Parts: sequence; structure tokens; C-alpha cells
Amino acid sequence: MAFNFVFSIIPALFLLSFLSCEVQAQLLTTGFYARSCPNLQTIVRLAMARAVAIEPRMGASILRLFFHDCFVNGCDASVLLDDTPTFTGEKNAFPNQNSLRGFEVIDEIKSLVEASCPATVSCADVLALAAREGVVRLGGPSWPVELGRRDSTTASQNEANSNLPSPDSSLSKLISIFQSKNMSPRDMTALSGAHTIGQARCATFRTHIYNDDNINPIFATIRKLNCPASGGDDNLAPLELQSPNLFGVNYYQNLVGSGGLLHSDQELFNNGSQDLLVRQYSINPLLFFNDFAAAMVKMGALSPLIGTNGQIRLNCRKVN
Repeated sequence: MAFNFVFSIIPALFLLSFLSCEVQAQLLTTGFYARSCPNLQTIVRLAMARAVAIEPRMGASILRLFFHDCFVNGCDASVLLDDTPTFTGEKNAFPNQNSLRGFEVIDEIKSLVEASCPATVSCADVLALAAREGVVRLGGPSWPVELGRRDSTTASQNEANSNLPSPDSSLSKLISIFQSKNMSPRDMTALSGAHTIGQARCATFRTHIYNDDNINPIFATIRKLNCPASGGDDNLAPLELQSPNLFGVNYYQNLVGSGGLLHSDQELFNNGSQDLLVRQYSINPLLFFNDFAAAMVKMGALSPLIGTNGQIRLNCRKVN
């Protein structure tokens, strides 16, 4: 009897565990702070408006910061943690070192939020909201940001090194990385459109402009003027030459003309599976905006810490 009883309750335990996960998942909602911090979205919106007005590139920088956070163990603000003598974070991982920026903007927003709603809003949610506002300020689409994430107390430099796409990635590698996050090739191609804004370091596109065949030679010559074959690693070039501070479809138009700055950019239009979608985006801004917004919602739901997991960090750079 005891034996049968034990095995009879196992399905029930699995059901309870499943229901518990479902309840926790429901905690991520657009209205999560409606009562506890009703001014949150206004605070973030105004702060990002100021930051982008001072430096338009900051919209792209915060968006990239959010991407690099979510693709490493989920959207948990782990990328914001500073190294300490006993802790190695993600900031100095190869894809992030001398590259990620905007930390001080998140610090400022967090301090404003703390002044209004102490110990209430996670750094992960601040970053998610700031990423959207940066895109909107540069003329891009808006999307519903689901909230209720909590902050990680750990980070992984190894995971950052292995989970983030390289600027030298092939199309198959890009698709594989995104599929490992349950994101489709269409999601990947839409999110790559984030490169319609921002800039890249010479070190990330040197190989493409000097060695690749799938590049417009005139475009390559222009880019070589500010990116020598050796040296000048930190020299910057706009990811999209025509309007690097305006969120639009010029990025895809450039790909159709073999003018992608990064090797990984041009892989999206190189006689491969994404060519048709790139052509569609290049002439249909509404299609791109809708797909980008949908993919951002999907990315924002990557493995969030919710419920009692993690913590609400008071300082985004360190655990409480």
C-alpha cells in the first residue's frame, strides 16, 4: 500500500510543480509595478530622452547592452555587475570588452527609480525599459515590456564568451545561436536590424572589409580609410552609413547592395535562407518594425528570474 501511495502522488507533485512554474510565469506582466512604482515608465522615458538628446548613439548602446544581458543566462542584469577581487563578471568577456557602454546611464536611471520607489524595481527591468525607450527616441517601434524580473547575484564570463554571436559568425552559426534561445531565423534577422543604429569598432569589421568577397568594393574602400590593415582597432564606423541615428530599413537596403559593415551582417544576404526576408524588410518598414517589436518581446522573456529568485539590486553594479 505504501509503495502504491508513493507512486500515486508523484504525478500530483509534478502537476503542482508545473502549476507553480505557471504562476511564477504570470508574474511577468506589463502592469507589474502599477501600484508599487506607478511613475516608473515615465522616469525611464524622460531619462532616456535626456541621454539620447545628449548622445544619440546611446540609444543603440543601451539596446546592445540589453541584448548582451538576455543572451547570457537570461534577462537578469548580470551584464551590469562589476568585477571584484573575488568575482569575475561579464563586462570583460571577449564580446563585451572595450565594447559595451551605457552603464552610467543605467546607473542614473536606477538612482532616480530608487529615489521614487526604494528597493522595488530590478535593474533587469530598468534595462528592459531603457532599451525600448532608446529605440523609440531614434524613430523606431515601441513594444509592450513585460516586467517583474529580478536581478542575478552571479554572472558568467565563460557563458558570455560562448553565447554571444561573433561579428565573424556565419549564417548557420547565427541561426544556431538564436535557435538555442528558442528564437527563429526570422527573429534573428529582425533583431539584426538593430544595426540600423550605432557604431562598430574597426577590430570587428577589419577582416570583412579586407578579406571578404561578399562586399561592395567601393564601400570597402571607404571603410578602409578609417580602419587600416593594422592598428586603429578602436576607430569607429557607423553600422549603417546613411542614418546611423535613425531607426529604419537602410540597414537592409545596404545588405542588398553588399554594404553590410560586419561579416555577420552581410551573411544575412549572401545567397542564403534569409535573402528574401532581407529584401522584404528593405522595402517594407512596417513589416520590419512589427517583426522587430515581436522579437524584442520574445527576447525579453528569456529565462527571467521571477518570484523569490535573485534579488532587487540597490546598485546595479554589485549584489546587495
